[in-house]
Amino acid sequence: MTPTAEPAQVNHRATYREVLAEPRFRLLFSTRTVAITADALRITTFSVLVFSATGSALLSALAFGIGFIPQLFGSLLLGSLADRLPPRALITGGYALTCAAALLLALVRMPVAASLGVVALVALATPVFHGASSRLVAQSLEGDAYVLGRSLNNIAASGAQLFGLALGGAAVAALGPHRALVVSAALYLGCALAVRIGLPRLQPGESGGTPGGAQDDGGAVRASLRGAGLLLRERTVRRLMLAQWLPVAFVAGAESLLVAYAGGRHFAPGWYAVLMGCLPVGMLVGDLLVGRLLPPPTRERLVVPLTALMGLPLLGFAAEPGVGVSSCLLLLCGFGFAYGLGLQRPFLDALPQEGQGQGQAFGLLGSGSMTLQGVGPACFGAVAAGVGTGGAIALAGGAAALTAGWILTWHLPASPVPVPNCSTGSENGNEQHACRSPAR
Repeated sequence: MTPTAEPAQVNHRATYREVLAEPRFRLLFSTRTVAITADALRITTFSVLVFSATGSALLSALAFGIGFIPQLFGSLLLGSLADRLPPRALITGGYALTCAAALLLALVRMPVAASLGVVALVALATPVFHGASSRLVAQSLEGDAYVLGRSLNNIAASGAQLFGLALGGAAVAALGPHRALVVSAALYLGCALAVRIGLPRLQPGESGGTPGGAQDDGGAVRASLRGAGLLLRERTVRRLMLAQWLPVAFVAGAESLLVAYAGGRHFAPGWYAVLMGCLPVGMLVGDLLVGRLLPPPTRERLVVPLTALMGLPLLGFAAEPGVGVSSCLLLLCGFGFAYGLGLQRPFLDALPQEGQGQGQAFGLLGSGSMTLQGVGPACFGAVAAGVGTGGAIALAGGAAALTAGWILTWHLPASPVPVPNCSTGSENGNEQHACRSPAR
């Protein structure tokens, strides 16, 4: 059946109330928000722990990003499992695995290299359960509701990062870094239990994936590589992925240097957390205003200006400003992250229809972004050794601004022309309507 849509649906502006009324999205949204809090607590605590032990800006930046770097390889080798295995088991297992890793870092004293290796190994599996979760969200929300769902996730992620930073500072001060990691493990465990209890037991075919085991057409690795190759050979999909990967990776490289920047400028203890918190505050405000107040076509027209806004304020760090100016620059940079909302509809439209391969596509999108967010800190951490942290942050901002220029050279896909054709049928015992967005 060819997906169709009512004329009003293409430009229909959904509301957050409509999005949160979907029970499956509400569960995945709430658990992911808690998990992001745990991520922020774990990542910042681990980065501070490594910096305290080594005094190295490069190793501190690497500790910040090591959980991101291997994700692309995990997606390429295992990504097809997001469409081929039951989603509840995948998502629950993912949270349980991250819980175990946090406990290992907290309870077992290891060399820095071994600790980095533990985080890297766990990151290989991350794209599988993130892809399964993202596919369920895309199957649950229609049209602009999906874009607002992504907006809600971004807003919650910003708030969760802020809370994670605050919780991290308080937990490290009160408990020490190792016990603070135990707190993050408890949060991951709570997410695993919530998904195990609250998410129905769906088979891949019921949730829009590919029925059958991983061995159906040559094994998970072969199927994953083949699916990733098909996605990346499609020019529109490849461009839209790069547009969502590159600016975020450059800003992550800048963000990873804020601890060292604050230390080098002799800011008061704890001010690094304030600087790092400015980015998610800007992200929260940007996603809330752009997602809620602007109609879908306007969001898509603002992709290039908002991308430029991510990079241009960071150029000011070349002058090595103080706390106040640095905070304002980071707030403006964070606001620019709302550019991603204008890419959600074109990206979803470009994916295979009816859910086939969507889980792997979402896993590849997320893992590529996470990997480059890990590469960014490593690269700009090395650059900082030569030009200083302020200069390296400015270079990262310049690279993000150049990406906006690249996006300007190609055009986002035009909004699809709807073909009214509505019918009602039955799927899996539930009434379903054939009036769907072309993104479906």
